Amino acid sequence: MIAVVTGSNGFVGSHLVDLLIEKGYTVRCIVRKTSNLRWLEGKDVEIHDCGLFDKDGLEKALKDADYVYHVAGVVKSKTKEGYFKGNVETTKNLLEAALKNKNKLKRFLVVSSLTVSGPAKDEIPVTEESPYNPLTTYGRSKVEEEKLALKYKDEIPITICRAPAVYGERDTEILIYFKNFAKGITTTIGFDRKILSLIHAVDLVDGFYKAATSEKAKGEIYFISSEKFYSWDEINKITAEVLGKKAIRIKVPHFAVYTLAAIAQFFSMFSSKAATLNLEKAKDLTQHAWICDTSKAIRDFGYRQNISIEEGIRRTCKWYKEMGWI
Repeated sequence: MIAVVTGSNGFVGSHLVDLLIEKGYTVRCIVRKTSNLRWLEGKDVEIHDCGLFDKDGLEKALKDADYVYHVAGVVKSKTKEGYFKGNVETTKNLLEAALKNKNKLKRFLVVSSLTVSGPAKDEIPVTEESPYNPLTTYGRSKVEEEKLALKYKDEIPITICRAPAVYGERDTEILIYFKNFAKGITTTIGFDRKILSLIHAVDLVDGFYKAATSEKAKGEIYFISSEKFYSWDEINKITAEVLGKKAIRIKVPHFAVYTLAAIAQFFSMFSSKAATLNLEKAKDLTQHAWICDTSKAIRDFGYRQNISIEEGIRRTCKWYKEMGWI
Protein backbone atom coordinates (compact mmCIF):
# COMPACT_ATOMS: atom_id res chain seq x y z
CA MET A 1 0.00 0.00 0.00
CA ILE A 2 1.23 3.47 -0.87
CA ALA A 3 0.31 6.52 1.23
CA VAL A 4 1.17 10.10 0.27
CA VAL A 5 1.45 12.71 3.02
CA THR A 6 1.65 16.48 2.54
CA GLY A 7 3.01 18.48 5.46
CA SER A 8 4.92 15.33 6.37
CA ASN A 9 7.91 17.23 7.76
CA GLY A 10 5.74 19.16 10.23
CA PHE A 11 4.50 18.46 13.73
CA VAL A 12 1.29 16.54 12.95
CA GLY A 13 2.39 15.24 9.55
CA SER A 14 5.53 13.59 10.93
CA HIS A 15 3.49 11.74 13.56
CA LEU A 16 1.22 10.49 10.78
CA VAL A 17 4.28 9.33 8.82
CA ASP A 18 5.44 7.36 11.89
CA LEU A 19 2.05 5.65 12.17
CA LEU A 20 1.90 4.74 8.47
CA ILE A 21 5.42 3.27 8.56
CA GLU A 22 4.38 1.24 11.62
CA LYS A 23 1.35 -0.02 9.66
CA GLY A 24 3.61 -1.21 6.83
CA TYR A 25 2.84 1.44 4.20
CA THR A 26 5.21 2.76 1.58
CA VAL A 27 5.18 6.45 2.51
CA ARG A 28 5.76 9.27 0.05
CA CYS A 29 6.39 12.67 1.61
CA ILE A 30 5.58 15.80 -0.38
CA VAL A 31 7.76 18.67 0.84
CA ARG A 32 9.28 21.86 -0.52
CA LYS A 33 12.93 22.05 -1.58
CA THR A 34 13.51 24.42 1.36
CA SER A 35 11.72 22.27 3.96
CA ASN A 36 13.43 21.30 7.22
CA LEU A 37 13.40 17.49 7.21
CA ARG A 38 14.60 16.89 10.78
CA TRP A 39 11.53 14.83 11.75
CA LEU A 40 11.93 12.62 8.65
CA GLU A 41 15.66 11.94 8.90
CA GLY A 42 16.56 8.25 9.06
CA LYS A 43 13.03 7.11 8.25
CA ASP A 44 12.13 4.75 5.42
CA VAL A 45 10.24 7.25 3.26
CA GLU A 46 10.31 8.58 -0.29
CA ILE A 47 10.91 12.32 -0.47
CA HIS A 48 9.17 14.27 -3.25
CA ASP A 49 10.38 17.87 -2.98
CA CYS A 50 7.98 19.23 -5.60
CA GLY A 51 5.89 21.24 -3.17
CA LEU A 52 2.20 21.78 -3.92
CA PHE A 53 2.46 24.01 -7.00
CA ASP A 54 4.46 21.72 -9.31
CA LYS A 55 1.65 19.87 -11.06
CA ASP A 56 3.91 17.40 -12.85
CA GLY A 57 5.70 16.67 -9.60
CA LEU A 58 2.39 16.09 -7.83
CA GLU A 59 1.20 13.66 -10.49
CA LYS A 60 4.42 11.71 -10.10
CA ALA A 61 4.11 11.66 -6.29
CA LEU A 62 0.49 10.46 -6.47
CA LYS A 63 1.02 7.84 -9.21
CA ASP A 64 -0.42 4.49 -8.05
CA ALA A 65 -1.06 5.85 -4.54
CA ASP A 66 -3.73 4.17 -2.42
CA TYR A 67 -4.16 6.97 0.10
CA VAL A 68 -3.51 10.70 0.16
CA TYR A 69 -3.36 12.54 3.49
CA HIS A 70 -3.40 16.29 2.90
CA VAL A 71 -2.07 17.70 6.18
CA ALA A 72 -0.19 20.75 4.85
CA GLY A 73 -1.68 24.20 5.25
CA VAL A 74 -0.95 27.84 5.98
CA VAL A 75 -1.81 28.90 9.55
CA LYS A 76 -0.04 32.27 9.51
CA SER A 77 -0.02 34.84 6.71
CA LYS A 78 0.26 38.59 6.40
CA THR A 79 -2.43 38.64 3.70
CA LYS A 80 -5.78 37.08 2.85
CA GLU A 81 -4.23 35.91 -0.43
CA GLY A 82 -1.58 34.00 1.48
CA TYR A 83 -4.17 31.97 3.39
CA PHE A 84 -6.25 31.19 0.31
CA LYS A 85 -3.24 30.32 -1.82
CA GLY A 86 -1.83 28.04 0.86
CA ASN A 87 -5.09 26.35 1.84
CA VAL A 88 -7.33 26.40 -1.23
CA GLU A 89 -5.15 26.67 -4.34
CA THR A 90 -2.76 23.98 -3.10
CA THR A 91 -5.68 21.65 -2.32
CA LYS A 92 -7.07 22.16 -5.82
CA ASN A 93 -3.67 21.26 -7.32
CA LEU A 94 -3.54 18.08 -5.25
CA LEU A 95 -7.12 17.11 -6.10
CA GLU A 96 -6.48 17.60 -9.82
CA ALA A 97 -3.39 15.38 -9.57
CA ALA A 98 -5.46 12.80 -7.68
CA LEU A 99 -8.01 12.70 -10.51
CA LYS A 100 -5.30 11.24 -12.76
CA ASN A 101 -5.01 8.34 -10.29
CA LYS A 102 -8.67 8.04 -9.24
CA ASN A 103 -9.05 4.40 -10.29
CA LYS A 104 -6.39 3.31 -7.77
CA LEU A 105 -7.11 5.82 -5.00
CA LYS A 106 -8.91 4.44 -1.97
CA ARG A 107 -9.12 7.71 -0.01
CA PHE A 108 -8.19 11.37 -0.16
CA LEU A 109 -8.24 12.75 3.39
CA VAL A 110 -8.24 16.52 3.95
CA VAL A 111 -7.20 17.87 7.33
CA SER A 112 -9.37 20.82 8.32
CA SER A 113 -9.92 22.73 11.55
CA LEU A 114 -12.40 23.47 14.31
CA THR A 115 -12.06 27.12 13.26
CA VAL A 116 -14.49 26.50 10.38
CA SER A 117 -17.31 26.08 12.91
CA GLY A 118 -16.17 28.77 15.28
CA PRO A 119 -16.52 28.68 19.07
CA ALA A 120 -19.30 26.86 20.88
CA LYS A 121 -22.23 28.77 22.33
CA ASP A 122 -23.48 28.14 25.87
CA GLU A 123 -20.83 25.38 26.25
CA ILE A 124 -22.71 23.15 23.78
CA PRO A 125 -20.02 21.53 21.61
CA VAL A 126 -20.21 22.09 17.87
CA THR A 127 -20.92 19.10 15.63
CA GLU A 128 -20.39 18.32 11.97
CA GLU A 129 -23.92 19.62 11.35
CA SER A 130 -23.19 23.01 12.92
CA PRO A 131 -23.18 25.84 10.36
CA TYR A 132 -19.92 27.37 9.21
CA ASN A 133 -19.03 30.28 11.48
CA PRO A 134 -15.32 31.12 11.04
CA LEU A 135 -14.02 34.13 12.96
CA THR A 136 -10.77 34.59 11.05
CA THR A 137 -9.34 34.66 7.54
CA TYR A 138 -7.60 31.36 8.30
CA GLY A 139 -10.95 29.83 9.26
CA ARG A 140 -12.61 31.20 6.13
CA SER A 141 -9.87 29.74 3.94
CA LYS A 142 -10.40 26.32 5.55
CA VAL A 143 -14.15 26.60 4.87
CA GLU A 144 -13.41 27.17 1.19
CA GLU A 145 -10.97 24.26 1.22
CA GLU A 146 -13.69 21.97 2.61
CA LYS A 147 -16.24 23.16 0.05
CA LEU A 148 -13.75 22.63 -2.76
CA ALA A 149 -12.89 19.09 -1.61
CA LEU A 150 -16.54 18.10 -1.36
CA LYS A 151 -17.08 19.12 -5.00
CA TYR A 152 -14.81 16.19 -5.95
CA LYS A 153 -16.50 13.56 -3.76
CA ASP A 154 -18.38 11.97 -6.69
CA GLU A 155 -15.09 11.31 -8.49
CA ILE A 156 -12.66 10.83 -5.60
CA PRO A 157 -13.39 9.16 -2.22
CA ILE A 158 -13.06 12.24 0.00
CA THR A 159 -13.01 12.39 3.81
CA ILE A 160 -12.54 15.60 5.82
CA CYS A 161 -11.20 15.53 9.38
CA ARG A 162 -11.30 18.63 11.56
CA ALA A 163 -8.78 19.10 14.35
CA PRO A 164 -9.04 21.25 17.49
CA ALA A 165 -6.00 22.55 19.42
CA VAL A 166 -3.21 19.96 19.17
CA TYR A 167 -0.20 19.38 21.43
CA GLY A 168 2.52 16.76 21.81
CA GLU A 169 6.12 15.94 21.03
CA ARG A 170 7.66 18.10 18.26
CA ASP A 171 5.12 20.90 18.68
CA THR A 172 6.52 24.42 18.62
CA GLU A 173 3.29 26.42 19.00
CA ILE A 174 2.06 25.38 22.47
CA LEU A 175 5.71 25.01 23.51
CA ILE A 176 5.76 28.61 24.78
CA TYR A 177 3.14 27.69 27.41
CA PHE A 178 5.37 24.93 28.81
CA LYS A 179 8.54 27.04 28.55
CA ASN A 180 6.98 29.84 30.58
CA PHE A 181 5.53 27.38 33.10
CA ALA A 182 8.97 25.83 33.59
CA LYS A 183 10.22 29.36 34.40
CA GLY A 184 7.48 29.75 36.99
CA ILE A 185 5.01 31.94 35.06
CA THR A 186 1.76 31.19 33.26
CA THR A 187 -0.82 33.50 31.75
CA THR A 188 -4.56 33.07 31.27
CA ILE A 189 -6.70 35.14 28.94
CA GLY A 190 -9.45 37.12 30.61
CA PHE A 191 -11.17 36.52 33.95
CA ASP A 192 -13.79 33.98 32.83
CA ARG A 193 -13.44 30.19 32.77
CA LYS A 194 -12.40 29.10 29.29
CA ILE A 195 -12.74 25.52 28.05
CA LEU A 196 -11.31 23.78 25.03
CA SER A 197 -10.96 20.52 23.16
CA LEU A 198 -7.29 19.54 23.21
CA ILE A 199 -5.85 16.43 21.56
CA HIS A 200 -2.45 14.78 21.57
CA ALA A 201 -0.97 14.45 18.07
CA VAL A 202 -0.71 10.65 18.32
CA ASP A 203 -4.46 10.36 18.98
CA LEU A 204 -5.18 12.81 16.17
CA VAL A 205 -3.27 10.86 13.50
CA ASP A 206 -4.80 7.61 14.73
CA GLY A 207 -8.17 9.22 14.03
CA PHE A 208 -7.01 10.23 10.54
CA TYR A 209 -5.92 6.65 9.82
CA LYS A 210 -9.19 5.14 11.07
CA ALA A 211 -11.22 7.65 9.02
CA ALA A 212 -9.19 7.04 5.85
CA THR A 213 -9.62 3.27 6.09
CA SER A 214 -13.35 3.32 6.93
CA GLU A 215 -15.90 2.73 4.17
CA LYS A 216 -18.48 4.69 6.17
CA ALA A 217 -16.28 7.79 6.12
CA LYS A 218 -16.40 8.32 2.35
CA GLY A 219 -17.82 11.75 1.55
CA GLU A 220 -18.11 12.60 5.26
CA ILE A 221 -16.75 15.20 7.70
CA TYR A 222 -15.53 14.33 11.21
CA PHE A 223 -14.19 16.02 14.31
CA ILE A 224 -11.15 14.15 15.59
CA SER A 225 -10.71 15.49 19.08
CA SER A 226 -10.53 14.83 22.79
CA GLU A 227 -13.67 13.30 24.22
CA LYS A 228 -13.28 15.49 27.30
CA PHE A 229 -13.15 19.28 27.49
CA TYR A 230 -10.54 21.01 29.59
CA SER A 231 -10.29 24.28 31.47
CA TRP A 232 -6.98 26.11 31.79
CA ASP A 233 -7.17 25.59 35.56
CA GLU A 234 -7.11 21.82 34.97
CA ILE A 235 -4.27 22.08 32.45
CA ASN A 236 -2.26 24.31 34.80
CA LYS A 237 -2.74 21.91 37.71
CA ILE A 238 -1.56 18.91 35.70
CA THR A 239 1.40 20.81 34.27
CA ALA A 240 2.44 21.89 37.77
CA GLU A 241 2.38 18.26 38.93
CA VAL A 242 4.33 17.03 35.90
CA LEU A 243 7.01 19.72 36.10
CA GLY A 244 7.08 19.76 39.90
CA LYS A 245 6.78 23.51 39.81
CA LYS A 246 4.15 26.04 40.83
CA ALA A 247 3.75 28.94 38.47
CA ILE A 248 2.57 32.44 39.19
CA ARG A 249 -0.62 32.96 37.21
CA ILE A 250 -1.05 36.27 35.44
CA LYS A 251 -4.52 37.05 34.14
CA VAL A 252 -4.44 39.15 30.97
CA PRO A 253 -7.61 41.17 30.32
CA HIS A 254 -9.15 40.84 26.89
CA PHE A 255 -8.44 44.49 26.03
CA ALA A 256 -4.74 43.91 26.79
CA VAL A 257 -4.67 40.90 24.44
CA TYR A 258 -6.09 43.06 21.65
CA THR A 259 -3.60 45.84 22.43
CA LEU A 260 -0.62 43.48 22.29
CA ALA A 261 -2.02 41.92 19.11
CA ALA A 262 -2.35 45.32 17.42
CA ILE A 263 1.25 46.19 18.32
CA ALA A 264 2.57 42.83 17.06
CA GLN A 265 0.57 43.15 13.85
CA PHE A 266 1.90 46.66 13.27
CA PHE A 267 5.55 45.64 13.66
CA SER A 268 5.01 42.57 11.44
CA MET A 269 4.48 45.05 8.59
CA PHE A 270 8.24 45.64 8.70
CA SER A 271 9.10 41.93 8.79
CA SER A 272 9.03 39.20 6.18
CA LYS A 273 7.23 36.92 8.65
CA ALA A 274 3.62 37.07 9.79
CA ALA A 275 3.02 37.79 13.48
CA THR A 276 2.02 34.81 15.63
CA LEU A 277 -0.29 37.12 17.58
CA ASN A 278 -2.46 39.46 15.53
CA LEU A 279 -5.94 40.94 15.87
CA GLU A 280 -7.62 37.87 14.38
CA LYS A 281 -5.69 35.55 16.70
CA ALA A 282 -6.75 37.76 19.62
CA LYS A 283 -10.36 37.20 18.59
CA ASP A 284 -9.76 33.44 18.76
CA LEU A 285 -7.99 33.59 22.13
CA THR A 286 -10.71 35.57 23.86
CA GLN A 287 -13.55 33.14 23.05
CA HIS A 288 -15.12 31.24 25.93
CA ALA A 289 -15.39 27.71 24.52
CA TRP A 290 -13.58 25.99 21.65
CA ILE A 291 -15.15 22.56 21.98
CA CYS A 292 -16.44 19.93 19.55
CA ASP A 293 -18.30 16.61 19.64
CA THR A 294 -16.50 13.42 18.54
CA SER A 295 -19.51 11.08 18.72
CA LYS A 296 -19.82 10.74 14.92
CA ALA A 297 -16.23 9.46 14.61
CA ILE A 298 -16.79 7.11 17.56
CA ARG A 299 -19.96 5.75 15.94
CA ASP A 300 -18.69 5.40 12.36
CA PHE A 301 -15.22 3.97 12.81
CA GLY A 302 -14.53 3.40 16.50
CA TYR A 303 -12.33 6.41 17.15
CA ARG A 304 -11.41 6.92 20.83
CA GLN A 305 -9.20 9.29 22.77
CA ASN A 306 -6.49 6.97 24.10
CA ILE A 307 -4.06 9.47 25.60
CA SER A 308 -5.38 11.25 28.68
CA ILE A 309 -4.45 14.88 29.28
CA GLU A 310 -2.29 13.73 32.22
CA GLU A 311 -0.35 11.19 30.14
CA GLY A 312 -0.12 13.55 27.18
CA ILE A 313 1.35 16.45 29.15
CA ARG A 314 3.74 14.08 30.95
CA ARG A 315 5.17 12.59 27.75
CA THR A 316 5.27 15.97 26.00
CA CYS A 317 7.20 17.63 28.82
CA LYS A 318 9.56 14.63 29.05
CA TRP A 319 10.33 14.99 25.34
CA TYR A 320 10.81 18.77 25.61
CA LYS A 321 13.30 18.21 28.44
CA GLU A 322 15.20 15.55 26.47
CA MET A 323 15.46 17.99 23.56
CA GLY A 324 16.56 20.81 25.84
CA TRP A 325 13.55 22.90 24.83
CA ILE A 326 12.48 23.50 28.45
